[in-house]
Amino acid sequence: MTRIAPTPASPRTPEPPRSTTARVRARLADLAPGLGLTAAGVAASMTAAFLVPGMSALLIAIVLGVLLRNTVPLSPRFEAGLAFAAKPLLRLGVVLLGLQLVLGDILDLGVGVILVVVAIVVIGITSTLLIGRLLGISATQRLLIACGFSICGAAAVAAVDGVIEAEEEEVVTAVALVVIFGTLMIPLIPLAASLLGLDAQQAGMWAGGSIHEVAQVVAVGGTIGGAGLAVAVVVKLARVLMLAPVLAVVSVQRRRSLAAGATPGATPGKRPPIIPLFVVGFIAMVVVRSLGWVPDDVVAGAGLAQTVLLAAAMFALGTGVRFSMFRRVGVRPFALAGASTLIVTGVALAGVVAVG
Repeated sequence: MTRIAPTPASPRTPEPPRSTTARVRARLADLAPGLGLTAAGVAASMTAAFLVPGMSALLIAIVLGVLLRNTVPLSPRFEAGLAFAAKPLLRLGVVLLGLQLVLGDILDLGVGVILVVVAIVVIGITSTLLIGRLLGISATQRLLIACGFSICGAAAVAAVDGVIEAEEEEVVTAVALVVIFGTLMIPLIPLAASLLGLDAQQAGMWAGGSIHEVAQVVAVGGTIGGAGLAVAVVVKLARVLMLAPVLAVVSVQRRRSLAAGATPGATPGKRPPIIPLFVVGFIAMVVVRSLGWVPDDVVAGAGLAQTVLLAAAMFALGTGVRFSMFRRVGVRPFALAGASTLIVTGVALAGVVAVG
């Protein structure tokens, strides 16, 4: 039987390389739908926060994102823009957060309070990591929860994710837990402070030392009063400042484990920087603000921009939360989050009582 030779395929004409301008336009076209949706979510959350005093735009943004994801089928064309908002925009927001810190204000807290802040972060992280190991939670998940609950919430989660290779589900779970438990603390801390007989100064210190997000601390401080709000924010920003040394330690440990081949699933040959670039930017902003080089109106504008960027990131992260995800991850992350909250809150309260 004669075999018929196949007809040779006609050679494909290679596509000419696109210019840089064309690539940029194509990238912007990919990002536009998701960023447009994010902008609408930010506008809605900031409007709601303006109309309801004491509400956090960041909290509203992530709730809107969660509701949108779980009630409306989102087209895949939104995903690129949402991913951009969830990472690059969040990291830019962390950089601008540095302009809210003045080292002099933190030093004015005194050695005792600064030592309490260090104890909160160190004991909170180490205890959470230990309990997470006992619960059988993955190393990356427990590290995200430990840093998010002990330092500065979602910003810390994003910063740690910039150093380790966590799964997207782990990052979203950690952020969702920060929102849930931090929100529960907004009414509980002022009530507990009143029952314990703490004055406004002590209540503010406790709020700043125990609550996860800066926006949540501001909400609690507003209910305590002016003096309580001021000290709460400064103590919280002192915790935020711990982000840089903690990330340096995490990165060094990560590099060592990669060098030793002890990190399964990591990208071969990819070693994180000792301090991620956006954290370097955060430190630089702290320095220029502390040196008095930034006018007050620029600081105010940067504060608004920071809120917009972080609200955009919270909305985007919220769209990654599916209710079915919580059934899949189980109760162990919730148990770890609850334990971490109790430890951080307890250490902060002990510190407040100790320093008077």
